[in-house]
Amino acid sequence: MASQNLFVGSLAFATTDDGLKAHFEQVGPVVSARVITDRETGRSRGFGFVEFESDDDNQKAVDQLNGKELDGRTINVSIARPKN
Repeated sequence: MASQNLFVGSLAFATTDDGLKAHFEQVGPVVSARVITDRETGRSRGFGFVEFESDDDNQKAVDQLNGKELDGRTINVSIARPKN
């Protein structure tokens, strides 16, 4: 079970949970992929989180996908900081 999530920033407003998951599955099996939305409008806030089955895939995803394009936007991928 993975203990770390990945933070994905600079997402296009058109990116969906399914689209995010599909993009990251090229690295390895994804447990969850979530685009964070505004509570009031339901619109994407431009970032999300991805969790892999294996922690090894986290660093692979950062190396392979950081700075790559998804839905027309260059995304930022990094290890998420733990919640305080």
